Amino acid sequence: MPEAAAPSSRSDRLDALRGAAIVWMAAFHFSFDLNHFGWIRQDFYRDPVWTWQRVCIVSLFLFCAGGGQAFAVLGGQGSGRFWKRWGQVAGCAVLVSLGSWVMFPGSWISFGVLHGIALMLLMLRLGLARLPNVALLGLAALAIAAPRFVQLPFFDTRWANWVGLVTHKPITEDYVPVLPWLGLMLLGFVATRARPGLWAGAAPRPLAVLGRWSLSFYMLHQPVLIGLLMAAQLLHGGMRGQ
Repeated sequence: MPEAAAPSSRSDRLDALRGAAIVWMAAFHFSFDLNHFGWIRQDFYRDPVWTWQRVCIVSLFLFCAGGGQAFAVLGGQGSGRFWKRWGQVAGCAVLVSLGSWVMFPGSWISFGVLHGIALMLLMLRLGLARLPNVALLGLAALAIAAPRFVQLPFFDTRWANWVGLVTHKPITEDYVPVLPWLGLMLLGFVATRARPGLWAGAAPRPLAVLGRWSLSFYMLHQPVLIGLLMAAQLLHGGMRGQ
């Protein structure tokens, strides 16, 4: 009797959801860049219209990252492939820190979404993935709730705020600490490991393709947007000077 095939390590629907998050993120960042260049006036740090969009976008990314890891585990992904991908994420996180330090020296990114994903992937694949779903759901609830009930000055420094138990949000352009965000990754992992069939079926191909290349798009979209806006600003200034 032939052996059953291992589950696929990818899902078009999950990739499409990640692709939708990428499109939303690009629109958000384009608006942020317009504000940075003075073309619009919005408060991206306090206005709920913008802060809640950021929460939703990051939540989608981490949920999809957890789902992707569940498919990888179910599909028997080897350690070599995992470490290769992890190295790409971690390397890009370093580049984000360096780039943000150049552009925003007073609020550079020391632990943003890529830093968070890199660390949480290690926590998940090297330990948490071995736990049963019930235990992971409990940990997810604790992770999400912990920052609301525990805030300690010790975690306010840039070298410790990655934990998330801060008394105030650090001054940075992106901040995705382990707590509460690990909870979203665990929810995506549990939902997919328990019901992988939820992601079966067709999905919009453009979004699915974009979702498969999400890291490349993430790293390229801001330099492209900023470059286009700088060119538009120079062109606009030149036309006004004539």
